[in-house]
Amino acid sequence: MSSRYADRVARVAVRLASEGIAAAFFEDAEGSRDQAIRYLTGQPGDALLVVTAQGRSALVAWDLNLARLLAGAPGGFGGEILPYSDFSRLPMRALSELLPRLGVEAGSKVELPSAFAYPRYVDFVEGLPDHDLVCRAEGIGGFARGLRAVKDAGEIALYRRASAITNDIIGAIEAGVRSGGIRTELDAALFIERASREAGCEGPGFETLAAGPSRSWGIHAFPPYGSGPFATEGLSILDFGIKLEGYTTDVTMSFARGRIGEERERMIALVERAHSEAIAMLAPGVSCRAVALHVDELFAEAGLVMPHALGHGVGLDAHEAPALRNRDDCADVLAVGQIVTIEPGLYHPELGGVRLEDDMLITESGREALTKSRIVRL
Repeated sequence: MSSRYADRVARVAVRLASEGIAAAFFEDAEGSRDQAIRYLTGQPGDALLVVTAQGRSALVAWDLNLARLLAGAPGGFGGEILPYSDFSRLPMRALSELLPRLGVEAGSKVELPSAFAYPRYVDFVEGLPDHDLVCRAEGIGGFARGLRAVKDAGEIALYRRASAITNDIIGAIEAGVRSGGIRTELDAALFIERASREAGCEGPGFETLAAGPSRSWGIHAFPPYGSGPFATEGLSILDFGIKLEGYTTDVTMSFARGRIGEERERMIALVERAHSEAIAMLAPGVSCRAVALHVDELFAEAGLVMPHALGHGVGLDAHEAPALRNRDDCADVLAVGQIVTIEPGLYHPELGGVRLEDDMLITESGREALTKSRIVRL
């Protein structure tokens, strides 16, 4: 039975065949995380996956019951599902035994993940002498990341649901701050934790960043949140997302309270303008670097610098392709079906920081705003 997972595995197989590679090995384990396995099978992690150029595949799962429920459900990825314990929980042994089981002939090229450290690659080469092991910076793993960057109709529908939940939480946070129910960084972070799970999500998409006026100067405050005051006099930043069926949103609100002064007002106005103008530029075929360069030039004219990229793709990871950044090596071009963040921000060690971030779907006619973040004045 065909499914989105089986179709994705088939596309990987076609790619392998076109490059003369007999099989590819994927790993999602502690210290070596790769959401490609969830994308290709539905299994949320702690697993190994082998895909062959003939389209055969095997998933080796640490939690066999979970794998059978998710990857093995009707409409699942269609390959074998095996317990990790069958291979003494050793990745090299699993690959060695799966290759002949899947019909991969001796002497064939087998690709290892690009994340493999060189000593580990050498260990695999020595442990599997009957195969020609390759490890490329942008090999089949890069191909899978490219597939993930363009969302299909099912993923887009899911993102609309996730964005609606995110927007509800944005509104509830603003109401909570205004009413006094959210007073501290901890209040804000735990509110998102609870609200996301009550809405049927897996939880926050990543660790919430809640920075009150004394810490909002940090791009990513450290620690991400504490017990200090939030949304009190000055500028505060709240960066969060919610994860629905593996996919995360990513938004940033800012809060300005009291008499914040002329320079903070200028920072807010510039960030709002950058956010608006960058979004207006989004369309298929547009250079990601061109959008980022426009914002950098806008800030430079005001004598200010944004110390981070303008945005990035979102999906099973909070940071995915494409990248919207002003770097010489940024060659990404926007395409229909991508979901990207636009998140201009400015930071000052004494005045604090302000950032505004939304998730945007690239459509045939331009873009669609999925989220409705804001800078809240109190």
